[in-house]
Amino acid sequence: SKLRRVRNYLTQHRNLSSSVLEPLIEAGKLYADNRGNAVFLLVAGKANHPVGAELRGTGTRAWRGMAPGTRKDSGYFWVGAKGSKRIILCESAIDAISCYMLYPDRVCISTAGARPNPPWLRAIVNRDYEVDCGFDADPPGDAASQEMIRLYPNIRRLRPVAKDWNLVLTPVS
Repeated sequence: SKLRRVRNYLTQHRNLSSSVLEPLIEAGKLYADNRGNAVFLLVAGKANHPVGAELRGTGTRAWRGMAPGTRKDSGYFWVGAKGSKRIILCESAIDAISCYMLYPDRVCISTAGARPNPPWLRAIVNRDYEVDCGFDADPPGDAASQEMIRLYPNIRRLRPVAKDWNLVLTPVS
């Protein structure tokens, strides 16, 4: 019953395309909780087994967090072109969706924070994907990106031209 509020927030306030959001909603990867928060499902493995969710408040007070019981290190939110061997890592689900709108030939993954070495990353790197670190263009994002590239030298930095990928899409008011 709160899905309209989530759709409105994501399209009107975050400038995300409904043509990208609707398939996520239909797949159960994006939904509204009983408080009207946007819920972005975190999954693990090829079977996309749910392990928790990123939450984003859609009311007048901006906030974000994780759903109770989330095993953040066990999975990630993703959106993208199935079969693509090109991946961009982002700091949040909204940034992953924003990044995908800019790079629709890629898979964009949220690491749920600027985390340089989530446990699932080694498996992706070992499968010969072309991986870019698209963390925020700020000191924490730059530091986490540098650490990630130190740990995984084949990963490249793809720095957003604004502070984050969503701000690239969102006109300044």
